[in-house]
Amino acid sequence: MDGVLVIDKPCGPTSHDVVARVRRATGWQKVGHTGTLDPMATGVLVLVVGRATRLAQFLSATDKVYEADVRLGWATDTYDAWGRRIDTKDVTSERPPFEGPTSEVRMSAGQSVAWPPAEQLERLLERFRGTHVQTAPIFSAKKTDGVRAYALARDGKAVQQKACAVTVHELSCIGQDGDCLRLRIACSAGFYVRSFAHELGLLAGPGAHLSALRRTRSGDFDLASAVPLGAIEREGTSAAARLTPIDALLPSLPVVAVNERGAARARHGNDLRREDLVSPFVVQRGDRVRIIDESGALLAVAEGSEGPGVLHPAVVVG
Repeated sequence: MDGVLVIDKPCGPTSHDVVARVRRATGWQKVGHTGTLDPMATGVLVLVVGRATRLAQFLSATDKVYEADVRLGWATDTYDAWGRRIDTKDVTSERPPFEGPTSEVRMSAGQSVAWPPAEQLERLLERFRGTHVQTAPIFSAKKTDGVRAYALARDGKAVQQKACAVTVHELSCIGQDGDCLRLRIACSAGFYVRSFAHELGLLAGPGAHLSALRRTRSGDFDLASAVPLGAIEREGTSAAARLTPIDALLPSLPVVAVNERGAARARHGNDLRREDLVSPFVVQRGDRVRIIDESGALLAVAEGSEGPGVLHPAVVVG
């Protein structure tokens, strides 16, 4: 069994739990995922099966789209609703103080809070659009010296996360209910919505946390192509019919067809020369393409190279 299975992940299990449950239900031995979703999060979780696991690195590097609920009023150590409430008075935002009215957050005698008016809120959100550096939560799956950050944090050990460049393509408010904002976020791989929620809360005043998260798209896959985990567990081996074939993956990459000689070279990871191609193809160094045989079967993902070979198979599939 080779291909991609898109799961609509429920709230509760980890991404690893979902992989394990799919393995048990289907009997497939080689299953992985292409991007972790937190236990609290729901939505699109792309699983790779069989030979498709070799393409996980390309599938995980794609842009993502989320719907996120951010609740104002307090921050937590995990930056989400499942964490322990923390005092933010000694926590410093990574961004300069907001250059606007000091009364962004209105607090009544009963300590209820409300987000600032629309114009001020828009000014806050604008600060997160585009490319910037972001630090992952200490409770995350990122590794520090080979150890998952959350494992260190649970043991009470210091966690030093390295800031990484991320890009927010779209950030818009699509709803509000009292102290809870619902936001639509289109972003690059590696963007942590929990970190964003925490940082937004520090800028707004009393702190905030992520109260709900749903991934609606991961690369080429969205909720329309996702299947509830329970449905896969009921279907068992019949779930094979739901796999997106390996030959249909990575449609955004250009296709280069090879002849019989080229197909043999590609399967062995050998550089491809012009005489191995069905038709001439110009590729720059570092550009990625899909290599297919004359029947249309995906053989490899290749990169433009220098020297006698015009293309080098970086990942061999078939």
